[in-house]
Amino acid sequence: MTDITLSDTQAAAVKSIIDWYKNRRDKQQVFRLFGYAGTGKSTILKYAIDEIGGRFMRRISKTDGEEVVAFDDETEDKDGSASPKILAAAFTGKAALVMTRKGTPASTIHSLCYSVQEPTKEAVEKARQELAELRQKGAGSMDVMLWNALVREREKAIKDMHRPHFVINLQSPIVDCDLIVLDEVSMVGEDMAMDLMSFKKPILVLGDPGQLPPIRGEGTFTQAKPDVMLTEIHRQAADSAFIRLATMARCGQRIPLGRYDDDVWKMKRNQVPVDLLLRSGQVLCGYNNTRFYLNNALRQYAGFESHLPGKGGEKIICLKNRGSEGLINGQFLSLSDVSDVEDYSFYAKIKTEDGIDVGEQQIYRGHFDDHIHFDKDRGQQDYFRKKSMVECTWGYTITVHKSQGSQWQNVVVWDDGFGRGEDRNRWLYTGITRAETGLLILE
Repeated sequence: MTDITLSDTQAAAVKSIIDWYKNRRDKQQVFRLFGYAGTGKSTILKYAIDEIGGRFMRRISKTDGEEVVAFDDETEDKDGSASPKILAAAFTGKAALVMTRKGTPASTIHSLCYSVQEPTKEAVEKARQELAELRQKGAGSMDVMLWNALVREREKAIKDMHRPHFVINLQSPIVDCDLIVLDEVSMVGEDMAMDLMSFKKPILVLGDPGQLPPIRGEGTFTQAKPDVMLTEIHRQAADSAFIRLATMARCGQRIPLGRYDDDVWKMKRNQVPVDLLLRSGQVLCGYNNTRFYLNNALRQYAGFESHLPGKGGEKIICLKNRGSEGLINGQFLSLSDVSDVEDYSFYAKIKTEDGIDVGEQQIYRGHFDDHIHFDKDRGQQDYFRKKSMVECTWGYTITVHKSQGSQWQNVVVWDDGFGRGEDRNRWLYTGITRAETGLLILE
């Protein structure tokens, strides 16, 4: 299956996974395989699945815009039993795409677990009308404190109505699977973890405790003690300069300026001209304000004057999964033939980074407008308008949080001072480990 020879530690990890799945999965639902960058988690997974004899979901096909998970035709193990059906998933769409490209077909955890329930325009309009009537009556119509409380309650209810509500999908393909494999689990919070576990299926999770947790709270799967914790850097990665820097970042050690090999450097920002930044790979940062600034600066230097796409050839990143169009959150897109620019949208032909022609789509422009004038209420105000539109924005620079689950051959980490203490260590470690071969850290 592979020409990589496992170390003693890795071989023991495979043995432990097999023992759990064959003998202990009824008593222990979750098996945690954790390891830092370069320790060989993906290699161990391939060996373990081969030993289990399982088969991953074969494809995600679209029927009336819905995702349908299918498995290969039934096959039997040597003992005559049907081979286990395995579902692979990750927290982000891009992480699932990376897994698929590496030979493990995967979906997002969200798409497997949930179906969506959204409010109607009529319900929202009725709630707004009730609030307007309450305000028109004024505080003189009742006790002032009660009136204020009612207004706040109505305002909060309207704000919450703009958020889609997700419910557990009882027809999920999880119902028919024998094993769930989760990768990049550091961002999976408590609610999602509990919902996934409610299906009562054995779950093998791969995690890196050095990576960033969810934006709110902590990663549920990575908080518990691992069954296997890999700390030994695999010999194929031991000579990697960016693995050495990642280890320094994780341990909170300062990374000095300088050259670490031909492809790995740390420099001052004023040492790197903008044209080199444009050619150096994917730029990552910490704060959204930095993202807005760098995207605008890089586009201006490249000669793009409009704050909306126009000439083609610009770097665009998808912000929301749209299964019916085959668009994935975190995937890079190219737009062409921009037309019909209106207050809230424009039309353009879309092609994905894999070269798939999606055709002409209506695109929400609010995320582009935020680069010129950020409006924290824009998403709520435009909720119903943008529901049917493709959501995307400039992708020259993205945050490290947005980059989780993705990897690029070359990465520039623009250190804008994000985080303190352990949070900072995780942020820098996560950014560094998005690089495959080339890394430039700028401070």
